[in-house]
Amino acid sequence: MIDRGKHNLLGVQVDAIDYEAAVDRIIQAAHSQQSLGVSALAVHGVMTGVLDAEHGYRLNKLDLVVPDGQPVRWALNILYGAKLFDRVYGPNLTLYVCERAAKEGLPIYLYGSTEPVLRAFSENLQEKFPSLQIAGSQPSRFSKLSAEEKSEVVKTITDSKAAITLVGLGCPRQEVWVYEHLEVLSMPKLAVGAAFDFHAGTLSQAPAMIQRHGLEWLYRLTREPGRLWKRYLFLNPHYLTLLALQHFRLRRFPVLNTKVPGDEIRYG
Repeated sequence: MIDRGKHNLLGVQVDAIDYEAAVDRIIQAAHSQQSLGVSALAVHGVMTGVLDAEHGYRLNKLDLVVPDGQPVRWALNILYGAKLFDRVYGPNLTLYVCERAAKEGLPIYLYGSTEPVLRAFSENLQEKFPSLQIAGSQPSRFSKLSAEEKSEVVKTITDSKAAITLVGLGCPRQEVWVYEHLEVLSMPKLAVGAAFDFHAGTLSQAPAMIQRHGLEWLYRLTREPGRLWKRYLFLNPHYLTLLALQHFRLRRFPVLNTKVPGDEIRYG
């Protein structure tokens, strides 16, 4: 089990942690009904914080930010000698958490995506983990929520008696949602993004060999070029450039914790 704490990656605090330690922290928080804000960040997720100081503040207020992408894991190993042997991939983390939740009687709630995806995701999870309790689900409204609507969402999740909420709103909306609900939902809240579509069977995952070599971005680009080309063709080189500057100490990257977000966005 590896949990070497948070490390500054371009100003974003990322945890040098493995699957076992991450799952343990989530399950412990679920049993004790404690808030735990969790996100699985690949390069795009890290860069959303780097390029937007307010969002960087949000990310750095989360309790657990795991290295979802291989380039993020490599950066922790290069910069800090983290000795991480694998990334903590959001879709896999989702399954490990659901497996433990099923064994330990912890109900989960699914928030985000669309009704058809939620239906397929729920069915596939219960087929894989028959004893898993899905306390409820709610699709995204794909719009900003009013304070009243946000309160309704909180009440619905609380009344469901769920112990863990999985959030699939896409990056960075899901991280904003987790940040905004840190104080109002006393449970782990996991921003796991594409896990909903992957495990619903509506989006294909890259082959394992491609994932191991950090080329999942290229696989996804070939599947959704119109939506993803700007993300990968601009952000990936930018990330590598900034990482080189940090590695060779040619630029300082202060932890992004001073630009407090203004009015809450209340994504839903």
